[in-house]
Amino acid sequence: MTINPELQGRSYRLGDVYSVGRESIRDFARAVKASHPAHFQPEAAQALGYADLLAPPTYAIIVAQRADALLINDAESGIDFSRVVHAEQRFTHHRPIVAGDELVAELHVDGVRGMGGGAMITTRAEISTPSGEAVATTVSAILVRGEGQ
Repeated sequence: MTINPELQGRSYRLGDVYSVGRESIRDFARAVKASHPAHFQPEAAQALGYADLLAPPTYAIIVAQRADALLINDAESGIDFSRVVHAEQRFTHHRPIVAGDELVAELHVDGVRGMGGGAMITTRAEISTPSGEAVATTVSAILVRGEGQ
């Protein structure tokens, strides 16, 4: 199956609210080797003016990937995840993510460009609170390799 060129312009809204927990922040910080005490100790985060543990900047990927999964699992997309190579990831933070945040995401397919037998797909995830406060924007590009590549 080839990549559906009509993906460009589609949006996928994450139906569930993602609750940011302290242990999730701690686990992520350990995984990315972020060692600042504000990622592990509420008192250290509060001393910096945050209500609770501060998530590392790349933590937004956890919510963005949940929205990405909606695109990947869309039967009409033509995406075979076993053929996906992650090409690029960028983050724009509108405010820090802290423990206790409730987050939602909407994924926008901004570009689909054929490349040989495959395609480069560019997406943008807008992460916000359920009330609409902007938290982060992630931009991602994936290369879906064609058959025989």
